[in-house]
Amino acid sequence: MKIGIFSDVHSNIEALEKVLEAYENLPYDIDMYVCLGDVVGYGAEPNACCDRVREVAKYTILGNHDAAVCGRMNYAFYYDAARNALDWHAKQLRPEHHEWLKTLPYKEDWEDVCFCHGSPINMKDFEYVFNVHQATQLINSWDELQHVTFIGHSHLTKSFELDRDEGVEEVFPPKLTFKEGKKYIVTVGSVGQPRDNDNRACFGVYDTEEKSFEYHRVEYDIREAARKIFESDLSSDFAKRLFFGI
Repeated sequence: MKIGIFSDVHSNIEALEKVLEAYENLPYDIDMYVCLGDVVGYGAEPNACCDRVREVAKYTILGNHDAAVCGRMNYAFYYDAARNALDWHAKQLRPEHHEWLKTLPYKEDWEDVCFCHGSPINMKDFEYVFNVHQATQLINSWDELQHVTFIGHSHLTKSFELDRDEGVEEVFPPKLTFKEGKKYIVTVGSVGQPRDNDNRACFGVYDTEEKSFEYHRVEYDIREAARKIFESDLSSDFAKRLFFGI
């Protein structure tokens, strides 16, 4: 079985459509799609992105921006531009999408994998896992972890192999293979706001038979996505960073 896993769309419909098209052009069929959250935030097309994710994804996980926009978390501590963007998205979003975001789970366990937005521990806090130190702390919760935990949130492709005795090692794209007796935290990258110095939209495929995950990248119309942000009330910084993947 092949599972298409993507995250952090962030209202970038140009990137999302290219990712979905790229999935369809793979040399095999995708049996199920999973979105790891943050459908909204930053970009200019929250409704269009909600429409498409709701059409294709079997599971969609609650991201911190999703939670903020639909009133499930306090975002008063966010920096001004991000807070203003969330206010703008809350006003733009159609009522049915507000209600949908209110129903999204913090995690979904499926067979021997877990899908969540940030750290699988204290999920309501949306903690990051993007370095060895953060991943090492998860060993204390070994029995709570699934064999593989897929996350988003950082917009990076940082992933880690956990061993109860030997500690943590970072594992690197483009393809990860999962061993018995180990546990894994796999950050799948971002569709709409990559921040790993690669401006292409990022997505991946989990092969349940091979026990592997492969990253993919695809170019999209950054100029069009940026133009929509420039012409909105959103911060222009959200458009500029698209060109650099930061």
